[in-house]
Amino acid sequence: MKKGLRNKFKAGFTIVEVSVAASIMALVLGSSLSVMARGFVVLDSARAISYSAQIMQSELEKMRLTTWGDGTGGAGSGTTGVSSYPTTPTPVALDSSFYNGSDIGSRMTMLRTAANAPGHATGMIQVTLKISWTTMDGRNLSQTYVTYYGQNGLYDLFI
Repeated sequence: MKKGLRNKFKAGFTIVEVSVAASIMALVLGSSLSVMARGFVVLDSARAISYSAQIMQSELEKMRLTTWGDGTGGAGSGTTGVSSYPTTPTPVALDSSFYNGSDIGSRMTMLRTAANAPGHATGMIQVTLKISWTTMDGRNLSQTYVTYYGQNGLYDLFI
């Protein structure tokens, strides 16, 4: 009878074994949640970088469809067209068709700066687009595109 009673008590886990198993399980769950959170932050950053590139490319295409304008050949010299782009950083309204209120695009702001192209007299404008945003973890990121616009078209660039 004593032998059967002893086997009955040895069939379970001790409190030490259970607490060690629970500690290991908590460590594994905590680590996996931390890795997943970091993965979401990296995914957010990658998505925003790609999205900002698309927005700036779209703005560059709109600019390429814009006429030179009535300027005398330099940046900020006109009242219409590309020649009217100011030489100081100016906010550009993002096209609302790119994003909705809760999307990444709602966190982005874009600035446009025009300048006379270095090394060219007149008739060539360097346009810089800079888009900035805040990531999920509070970091400030930005991306910049630079392009040139010639008064007489693309072939102005190869002079």
